[in-house]
Order: sequence, then C-alpha cells, then structure tokens
Amino acid sequence: MCGIIGIYSFKSVSQMIYNGLLTLQHRGQDASGIATIHKTKLTLIKKKGLVKNIFNKRNILNKLKGNIGIGHVRYSNRKFNSINEAQPFYVNYPYGLCLVHNGNITNKNELKNKISIAHHHINSYSDSEILLNIIAYQFSKYNYNNLCAKNIFNIFNLIFKEVKGAYSCILLIIGYGLIAFRDPNGIRPLVIGTKYIKKIKKKEYMIASESITLESLGFQEIRDVNPGEVICLEKNGKFYNHKCIKNTKLIPCLFEFIYFARPDSYIDNISVSEARLEMGKILAKKIKKTWKNTKIDVVIPIPDTSYNTALEISRILNIPYRQGFIKNNYSGRSFIINEKNQRNKTLSTKFIVNKIYFKNKNILLIDDSIIRGDTAKKVIFLAKTAGAKKIFFASAAPQAKFANIYGINIPSSKKLISYNRKLKEIKNIIGADKLIFQDLKELIKALKKKNKKIENFESSIFNGKYIT
Repeated sequence: MCGIIGIYSFKSVSQMIYNGLLTLQHRGQDASGIATIHKTKLTLIKKKGLVKNIFNKRNILNKLKGNIGIGHVRYSNRKFNSINEAQPFYVNYPYGLCLVHNGNITNKNELKNKISIAHHHINSYSDSEILLNIIAYQFSKYNYNNLCAKNIFNIFNLIFKEVKGAYSCILLIIGYGLIAFRDPNGIRPLVIGTKYIKKIKKKEYMIASESITLESLGFQEIRDVNPGEVICLEKNGKFYNHKCIKNTKLIPCLFEFIYFARPDSYIDNISVSEARLEMGKILAKKIKKTWKNTKIDVVIPIPDTSYNTALEISRILNIPYRQGFIKNNYSGRSFIINEKNQRNKTLSTKFIVNKIYFKNKNILLIDDSIIRGDTAKKVIFLAKTAGAKKIFFASAAPQAKFANIYGINIPSSKKLISYNRKLKEIKNIIGADKLIFQDLKELIKALKKKNKKIENFESSIFNGKYIT
C-alpha cells in the first residue's frame, strides 16, 4: 500500500507534488520520491524517510524542473533495506520511462522470467520494477517512431492481459507526457481532477491515490479512474482516455475504507467518513443484540481511524463518547511499520491515557481492526493501568484470518491473531473481558448501496477469497 501522485501543468510542478505527497504521507513512511520532466530531461530524487525530511530545502525542489511530474510515498510489505526499493523507478529504453505504483503484482515471478529472457535487468526485489520492465518490454517490441494515444492503448491491452494483481500506476514518458492506469478489478484507488487556468484558457490535470490530495491543491475531482482504463496526457495538453480491456469489474479494497484512507477522502464515489459511520451502525446493532445485559459506562475510540465508528456506536447505544486516548501525532502509523521491534517501540510512545475517563468504569474500546493484536494488547493494558473495571473491545473490521497479496503487509496468515483461533482465545490473548467483531456480509451489503457500480469488495484478508 503506497501513495502516488501525477501532475500535468503549465508551470513547475515540484512544489505541488511535494504538497500533495504530504497529504498522502499516511499511506507510506519508508521512503519518498519525485520525478519531473523538463523538455527531454528527467530528474529523479528519492530517499528513505518522510516527505518533509527528504525535500526540506527549497534548492532540492528547484532541481526538479519541469511541468510534468510524479511522486510516491512508500509503504513496505517486506523488510526495506535499500534505496533501490524506493520509487519512482526509471528505465531509459525505450523513450525513457518512469513509474510510480500502488499495489502488488501477484504473478511477478512469471513476469520476471519473461523479461530476464528479454535481457531486462532487475535491480531490486520490487514487483514495481518488474512491472515497469514489462511495460518497457512491450513498448520496445513495437517501438513506434510517433508515439500516440492509440498506440499506447493497444500496448496496454496486452499489458492488462499479462499482469495480474493490484496496480494503480502513473507513468512518465520522456518526449510524450504522462499516463495513468488502473488494474481491471480496480483494487487500489486512483482519482483524476482538473483545474481551469483562465489566463491561458487551458486545463491542468492531476491524478492521485486519494481525492483529498486533489482538493488540497485546488483541483476539482472529475472521477475515479475506471478499472482497465488508461489515461494519456500529452505534453501539448491533449487528454485521451480509453478502456483497454473487456470484462472489467469494480472490486475496491475494503481495507482502504476501514483503515488506510483518510476520512476526508472519497474512494470510488464513497465517502470514507460515511463508510466508517456505517461500520458503527452495523456494529452497534450487533453489540445490542449480543451483549444485551452488559453495562457500559463510556465509549472510547482508539485514535485516529475509529473516531467516526465510535461516535455512531455511542449515538445508537446512548452511551457517552469520550476521547480517553490522546495520540502522539509524531509516532507514525504502527500498522505500516514492518519490523516487530520497531512497531512495539512506536506503540509504547503512541498513546497517552486521559485517566479521568477510565477509573472505576466499564469501558467499550473501539478500534478499526485487530490484525496482529499488538495495539489491542497495548491499549487494554493502558486502560487497566488507568483503573478501568472492565474492558469490552469492538473491532470495526471483521476477523482478519488470511494473508494479503494485494499490497497490505500481511504476507502470512500465521502473523494474524485471528488465524486458527476462536473468539475466546483472542479475547484472552489481548486481555479483554468481552470481544466482538464486525459482520463482513452486512458491511459489504451496506457499502455497496453507496455505489451500485461496485460489484463486490476485495476482502481476502477476511474471507480468504482472492479475485486474481
């Protein structure tokens, strides 16, 4: 899971890309990079760390000249050792291609063998670099003297048939412009927006992982990029789009709504905030039905993702809502930290307890999910230390039991606390007096009503059903 951005403008784009990446920082903390095109020259800067620390001096952004560019924040789904793993990725043949990618390619070994035979060299363990080389390979097979949108669409028809998995991508082509595309199932989000420049009576375009990035830079969202669609923005400002493959489906990742996306974003025409309120409605009904005679004094969310869910549960159950945990905003998101030791260190400094809301009370804690169980154990320990009588724990997500192969850092089901365990076992491990999980079928049913074009949600970590 990463954050990507691409901008076509009539002025320098480096500052805009930097500002946009700040709004996407929640999607990746490992590394960041920006690439821009000025005439026929591409400039690329990428380093480990947060956006503000990498591009903290104006002269760095000044080096990134050009009116077309892309940016990336990296969330690693494996141990991150080398800057070679960071994006954007670049190959100089043919044309000069530079890519940012959010997702995970599931047939990467098969593709790697294919491009190895064609003498393409892979310099990292990244599936994104494999994807870029597959694109380069297909472009080199045809090697058009006059690259145009029609030819690009024909090439991507082959790429979509060949590449499996989750991929929302933005591609720079030196001498041509910018291309965006989304996999045939639309698993990872991608939105496009525009800004009309009155002085020159032309449009600028922006493509990003989340709608809030467009809004923050004054772009008006047009729509989500469709599954199997390719968008071409030529260097002269011409816009082309085409659905390059038949039999596409819209099956976005459910975990985007539960955890990853910002609450002020829209994904596939669904407000993330509204989706989380819906989670609260469904969970509150289940709590009412399952815990009929349970005395609860206060509802407390675990910051930040569960705020809306907890507010709705509080409203429906008519129980006071209090912010009993104060989050240290400088600690980062613990879920997307790959190393267990580092994750535990982050958790130890992540929450400060507001003791007044815990002492001698029966607490209902609401979290967005229980994945490995580290956060749940930590906050329950803190609540008990603060004097809570009983701790009831509710997860806005269903039980996560299966590995994820589409870009979320769950490569093995054995790392999940719900794997091969019953509810009572999980409750005892995290130290709760009672435990309840979201109902998957009810959640999917409720969210599908908000966008009838959605055929289903990618929910493999909950139900073990993989769509590719």
